[in-house]
Amino acid sequence: MNEDKLAEIHQKARAEFDQVQSALYQERMNCLGDRRFCSLTGAQWEGPLGMQFENKPRFEVNKVHMAVQRIINEYRNNRIGVLFVSKEGEEYDKLADTCAGLYRADEQTPTADEAYDNAFEEAVMGGFGAWRLRTEYENDEDPEEDKQRVCIEPIFDADSSVYFDLGAKRQDKADAKRCWVLTSMTREAYKAEFDDDPSTWPKTITRSQFDWYTPSIVYVAEYYVVEEVSEQVRIYKNIDGKEESLKPDELYQEEQMLATGWKEVRRKKIKARKVHKYIMSGAKILEDCGYIAGKNIPIIPVYGKRWFVDNVERCMGHVRLAKDAQRLKNMQLSKLGEIAALSAMEKPILLPEQIAGHQLMWAEDNLKNYPYLLINPITDANGNPAAGGPVAYTKPPSIPPSMAALLQITEADMQEILGSPQQGDKMVSHLSGKTVELIQQRLDMQTFIYMSNMAKAIKRCGEVWLSIARDIFVEQGRKMKSVTQNGKMEPVELMKPVVNDEGEIEYENDMSCADYDVQVLVGPSGQTKRQATVRALTDMMTMTQDPEMTQVLSSMAMLNMEGEGIEDVRDYFRKKLLRMGVLKPTDTEAQELAQEAQNAKPDPQAQYLQAASEQAIAQASKAQADSILSVAKAEETRAKTTETLSKVSMADQERIFALADRLTAPAPQMQ
Repeated sequence: MNEDKLAEIHQKARAEFDQVQSALYQERMNCLGDRRFCSLTGAQWEGPLGMQFENKPRFEVNKVHMAVQRIINEYRNNRIGVLFVSKEGEEYDKLADTCAGLYRADEQTPTADEAYDNAFEEAVMGGFGAWRLRTEYENDEDPEEDKQRVCIEPIFDADSSVYFDLGAKRQDKADAKRCWVLTSMTREAYKAEFDDDPSTWPKTITRSQFDWYTPSIVYVAEYYVVEEVSEQVRIYKNIDGKEESLKPDELYQEEQMLATGWKEVRRKKIKARKVHKYIMSGAKILEDCGYIAGKNIPIIPVYGKRWFVDNVERCMGHVRLAKDAQRLKNMQLSKLGEIAALSAMEKPILLPEQIAGHQLMWAEDNLKNYPYLLINPITDANGNPAAGGPVAYTKPPSIPPSMAALLQITEADMQEILGSPQQGDKMVSHLSGKTVELIQQRLDMQTFIYMSNMAKAIKRCGEVWLSIARDIFVEQGRKMKSVTQNGKMEPVELMKPVVNDEGEIEYENDMSCADYDVQVLVGPSGQTKRQATVRALTDMMTMTQDPEMTQVLSSMAMLNMEGEGIEDVRDYFRKKLLRMGVLKPTDTEAQELAQEAQNAKPDPQAQYLQAASEQAIAQASKAQADSILSVAKAEETRAKTTETLSKVSMADQERIFALADRLTAPAPQMQ
C-alpha cells in the first residue's frame, strides 16, 4: 500500500482503539487492581485506606492469595486436552488423530505451558487473560528452510494490553473483526528494530503506586483486521468426469493432479476471509505484515467470570468480592498490633521535682530490673516535707468488645466468599470413600466456572490452530513430530502417497482436508491419571481368579507405571499386550509384529505339542474309520441273515402248501 493508504488505516485504527479503551477503562482498571491486590506486597493498602493509616502499622494477612493459588493448583493438576472430531460423525478418523498429535507436539514447547498458565492465573486473579498463536520457522538459521510450525506464546498484562472491537459479543471472540495487542519495548530496542524515533501507542490503563523506578518504555500495537477478499478458484476434471476445485493456497497440488490425468476446465471468483496484520506506533504504521496464515484472529481470550451489563463487557476473578473483607481484616489486625505494641503495665505519673536526678534509673528499669526506684521528697507551701507518691497511674489500652466480634464475622465472610477448603484438609482415615468423594466434589464446584471458561478458550485455540495448520502444513513428504495421548513421540509424514482398496493413489495426512469440529477434555494430568489407573488395576487383580486376566491386569499396571528408568519395562509390557491381542497396534507396530512372526524360529515345545495334536487327530480319524467299517460289516451280516430267513420262510411255506394239497385231495375209489 502507499503511504496515504497506510496513514488512513493508522488513523482509523487509533480512533477506534480510543473508543474501545474508553468504554472498557473502568472494568480493565478493576481487573488490574485485583491482580495487584492479590499478588503485590502493600497493594492491599492502595487508595484512600492507605492514606488513613499513613503513620500507623499496616499489616497484611493475604488469605486471598491462598484461595487463588488453590484454584491455580487445581487447574495445573487437571489439564485440558483437545480432540478433533470428524464432522461426518465417523468414529475413527486417522487424519483427526494426526491433527491431535501435531497439536500436542506444539503444546510441549515451554512457551505453550507458560501461555496457558499465565492466562489462567490472570483470569482467576483479575478476570481476563489471553495468549497468542503465531507461525515460526523450524530453523531460523537456515536461509533456505521455509518449514513452519505453530507457536503458542503468552501475553502478559492482558487486561491492559488486549482489546477487541466493541461489536464482538462472543466469549471466545470468534465474531471479532478487529483486535489490538500492546507490547512494551525499551527505547533502545525500538530504535534497533524499527530504525525510527520512538513514539508510544496510547495506553491509559496502568497503575504504579509502589513502583519507585520504571524503565523508559514505549508501546507498540499489533493490529489485526478481518477482511473479505476475492480469490480465484481453479476447477479441475478427471477422466471420470469428477470435478475438484483448488484455492490459491492449495495450488501446490496442481502438479500432482495434472500428472494423474486431471485437467483445468474453468476458473471462478469467490469471497474468502483473511486476517491482515499491521504493527503500529503512536505516529504511524511501522510494518505491513500482510495476510497471516489462517482465517481467524490468533488471539485467544480467557475470562474468570464474564457477562454483559448495559452493553459493556464486564468480567472479574476470584479476588473482587473478597477485597473489602480482606481490607477489613487487615485494618483490625493492624489495630490489634498497634494496641499490643503499647505498654501493658501501669506507669506512675510523677512531678518533675520527684524524678529530678533519678531519670536514668527510671529509664533503665525495663532493662536492668532494679529492685527499687527512688524519688525525691516534695514540700508543702510552708516548706515542710510532705509524703507523696505518684500523682496517678496510666491505664493499659483495652481491646474494644466490638473488634473481637467483628474479627469473627470477617473471617466467616472471607470463607464464604473465597471458599472453605479446611473441611477437605481435615478428612480423616475412617471416612468412607463416598463421603470423601462428596467433599471433593463440593470443593471442585467452587472452581468449576474457571475451569469451564478455560475449556472454552482451549477449544477456540484448537480451532485457530487447525485453521493455521491447514495453510502451513502443506509440504509433501515432510516429517513432523507427533505426540500420542500417552505422551509417546511418533513421526508423521505429510502428504504420504498410499494406494486405497480400489487401486487409486491417495495422500495420507493431507492437512488441507482437515475440516473438523473441536472438543476438549477436562481431567487430571497424564501422570495423575496413570497413578489412578495403576491403583484401579491392582485392586482388580485381587478380585479375579483367572490367570489370564491377572496377567493382563498386571501388564497394564506396569504399562502405566511412572519412575526413573522404567521406559524399557513399559515397552516390554506393551509388546507383550500386543502379542496377546489386548491392545490395538499402530501401523508401525503392526509391521513389526508381522515381520517378527515371519522371522520367528519355531518353538520346540510348540512343535512337540503340534505333532502330538496331529497324532491324536490321526488316531481319532483311524478309530472313526474302524468304527465305520465295523458298522458296515454288521449291516452286511444283518442283510445276509435277513435274506436267509427270508428264503427259509418261503421253503416252509411251500412244504405247508404241498401238505395241505395232499390232505384236501379226494381219496381214491376201490374197484
